[in-house]
Amino acid sequence: MKVTQAYRYALDPTTEQAEGLASHCGAARFAFNWGLARVRAALAQRAAEQSYGISAESLTEVPWNLYALRRAWNLAKRTDAPWWAENSKEAYTSGLGGLARALQNWSASRRGKRAGERVGFPRFTAKHRAMPSCRFTTGPLRVEADRRHVTLPRLGTIRLCESARKLARHIERGTGRILSATVRLDGRRWFVSFTCEIVRPDRSPARPDAVVALDLGVKVLAVLSTGEVINNPRHHRSALRKLRRLNKQLARRRGPRAPDGSRGNASARWHQTRAALTKTHAHVAAQRRDGLNKLTTRLASTYGTVVTEDLNVAGMLANRHLARAVADVAMGETRRQLSYKTTRNKGRLVVADRWFPSSKTCSACGAVKAKLALSERTYSCTECGLLLDRDVNAARNLAALAVDVAQSCGETENAPRDTGQDGSDRPGRAGVRPASVGGRR
Repeated sequence: MKVTQAYRYALDPTTEQAEGLASHCGAARFAFNWGLARVRAALAQRAAEQSYGISAESLTEVPWNLYALRRAWNLAKRTDAPWWAENSKEAYTSGLGGLARALQNWSASRRGKRAGERVGFPRFTAKHRAMPSCRFTTGPLRVEADRRHVTLPRLGTIRLCESARKLARHIERGTGRILSATVRLDGRRWFVSFTCEIVRPDRSPARPDAVVALDLGVKVLAVLSTGEVINNPRHHRSALRKLRRLNKQLARRRGPRAPDGSRGNASARWHQTRAALTKTHAHVAAQRRDGLNKLTTRLASTYGTVVTEDLNVAGMLANRHLARAVADVAMGETRRQLSYKTTRNKGRLVVADRWFPSSKTCSACGAVKAKLALSERTYSCTECGLLLDRDVNAARNLAALAVDVAQSCGETENAPRDTGQDGSDRPGRAGVRPASVGGRR
């Protein structure tokens, strides 16, 4: 099975190499802003020409795609950026490519051809707000023989903080090929991500006929239909005391902006506190990512069918009382990881529709309650007398849904459509809506 996979490694650059990495990322940001300014100027000129009654054939051409943007950049780089030769050409192509994708997404969203929320027009990226990154697609992109160094265009050979033996073995066997490399500054540490084409042997779950469903929550991370409870580690809550202290300390020190709004030079201790704050946030994110990867890998490699829900995470984040707790469990990331890991293991991911009443339905007799308060943590059925934990009951209903799906249409996460509450098709997301049940959860 041929898959596209990324390998991410932490870099250990020297001071000169770190400056080179920052320079390439700054060049990508400069190219993005330069291209956006050129597009805005062309659009304004085009609107003025239309107001004068000039024909469409004579209007100013707007550089909209990557080819047009690169052509305009090559003509103007010697005057607009005389220092352009200090960095690889891939840095400028990376920034212009990001602008081309942003323009395409905005255009598709405006025409209704892009699913999801409405995409706004691209904005200029500021140095202190944007995440520094740069993508390389040509030139020397390789892992060295010692597996502890990588080579990137114009940057040379950079040491890694860990061994790249997994990627090196694929390349040596001929089962892997590097397509591109992306460097990024995350939490004041440099990382490189190799996007590779990997040939993997076909794998199957340990129990291909078994079904497991997980009911995601806030009090606990997840409850499985087997009765197993995955506790919520609450990484952000554990670090909240330290984060508050660092934020207060940062506010007391002299930053780049004065109270009156004027800009100035930040103090050295402000930079120290900001570095500590960034490091703490990165540590919390790494802990959360590690726990979710271990959970989803275990489920996808063990069970042939995994059932989850299509939750309205954006709506939950709008609730100021739940937003912090919901963001800490990363429900959307759990579903994303299950999606590609079940596909990689030849499994199946079934996504229950958002309106499937998994918590209100009795897992024993199928009776559906009209109302179920969030404070009721124990499900009590008035029809058959079932007394069960609310989350375990919901997980069992989700597991039973997989059987109904297999007997009806077999629709899974990999299907190209989704159904709404009224039964109509919705493009963009895939899920399941059983015809026998309805109502809110």
